[in-house]
Amino acid sequence: MIETEEEVLVEEIVDQESHDLIVFNDDVNTFDHVIQVLMKVCGHSPEQAEQCSLIIHYKGKCTVKKGSFQKLKPMCESILDAGIQATIV
Repeated sequence: MIETEEEVLVEEIVDQESHDLIVFNDDVNTFDHVIQVLMKVCGHSPEQAEQCSLIIHYKGKCTVKKGSFQKLKPMCESILDAGIQATIV
């Protein structure tokens, strides 16, 4: 029997879902506007968008989507274009 040594490279997989899209509360936008934007941009159901808007209102911010930076960036830009403050962390 012949024994051979094999070198194996281990590649660390970076978590592609490690970023949060956060929307912030303000005194300008209505609940309806925020709900409509979350449904359109993030694909939320009406109930999910309403729950997020309530959390935004009462807590000051809410993570509305998780994912890779590349996936969240166009969503964040669309939310900002709608006049709602958002960021990716």
